[in-house]
Amino acid sequence: MSPAAPVLAVDIGGTKVDAAVVTAEGEVLRASVARRPTGRDTPREGIAANIRAAAVEALAAVPDVRVAAIGVGSAGPVDLPAGSVSPLNLPQAAGLAIDEVLGGLVDGPLTLALDGTCIALAEHWRGALVGTENAMAIVVSTGVGGGLILGGRAISGASGNAGHLGQTFVRTIDGDPAAATLEAVAAGPGSVAWARAQGWVGETGLDLAASYRAGDEVAVAAVRRSATAVGQAIAAAATLCDLEAVAIAGGFSHVAEDYVARVAAAAAAASVHAYARRCRVVPSGLDGDGPLLGAAALALRT
Repeated sequence: MSPAAPVLAVDIGGTKVDAAVVTAEGEVLRASVARRPTGRDTPREGIAANIRAAAVEALAAVPDVRVAAIGVGSAGPVDLPAGSVSPLNLPQAAGLAIDEVLGGLVDGPLTLALDGTCIALAEHWRGALVGTENAMAIVVSTGVGGGLILGGRAISGASGNAGHLGQTFVRTIDGDPAAATLEAVAAGPGSVAWARAQGWVGETGLDLAASYRAGDEVAVAAVRRSATAVGQAIAAAATLCDLEAVAIAGGFSHVAEDYVARVAAAAAAASVHAYARRCRVVPSGLDGDGPLLGAAALALRT
């Protein structure tokens, strides 16, 4: 049997789209890495044009490489039956049909999935979830996303949005008994906004990380609040799906050196059953190429 051919991986996010050619062994061909902006205020036509431009640039950079398929991971929600995406942070791109954007670039199949599903695939292929049968990957960044591996396979669900943990609800820990979405409480922007409301004077997640290292009480409380919310959500997911492990990725997960440890402690504290407490919470085993590796894994498995 001949080895699998490389694939084109495309990752569509709220601020940018990345594309690259990836080998069947999981090597991102560095010369092919391309990036274009997206953004909330970018017109629909501009978003579509930039997605295609990134893909075209990636392919053109390695003209001698035969590419057999395209894998696309996108911020959600997605609609797999319709082949379209409606990222929350790209309202003008609602219902964007991916086949119309990327069709004709490669003589092979095009496969779409939620970006959280792609991260789960990447972690299961080459990251912290290798060898697990039932696991989850969570991205804590500008938003909060997730993807599920059950029975050794990525689970998409009826519409493609299984694992979209950010829009589930958690109970906040700052004296307010009301529930809020995990993304609103735990993601970088929500954590920064909460800290500023408590009198902290920084402006960004990087500022919050610096204040945390300096021992600022509000910054420490903001990080604890985020980690506790993520831990609560993991306890619910582990209880529902009987998970072995959860990998934590995303830029905001690096806001503190002990962030993942705080999440693990919160998950254990929120778990009622012993089997849920046995779920391991670990940092991502991938570098910044994780989203591209996930999109590539999606294409390679077809």
